[in-house]
Amino acid sequence: MEKSIVNPPALAKPVGYSHGILTQGGKILFLAGQTGMDATGAIVAPDDVVAQFRLALTNLHAVVTDAGAQMTDIVKLNIFVVNKKAYQAHAREIGQVYREFFGKYYPTMTLVEVKSLYDDNALLEIEGIAAVNSKV
Repeated sequence: MEKSIVNPPALAKPVGYSHGILTQGGKILFLAGQTGMDATGAIVAPDDVVAQFRLALTNLHAVVTDAGAQMTDIVKLNIFVVNKKAYQAHAREIGQVYREFFGKYYPTMTLVEVKSLYDDNALLEIEGIAAVNSKV
């Protein structure tokens, strides 16, 4: 799918995200929120936000590739964290994990601190939207 990054000069330069992405053609894949839940349904590393971030992206990757797409087809990510300060304290490590999956590609993103998530051991949840050319 054809995508164009939209970062208007009238706005502050984004760091680690894009202000907008314009798409043409293709299909839209809506990605359910993924946590650090493994295939057995257990949350891994209950006290490790970096490990849960990695597994949440691994889970998103599984959905995206099953649809015949790639992580750089994701145009929107919403990240929900239960402890913003813990997330910020590990920003460098989280950024390294992020680049393993996305390289230097930055979709539009929102990060929100929430009181809790469905699973009490989940430290974060990531949902998104991908714009793809494949048949789903």
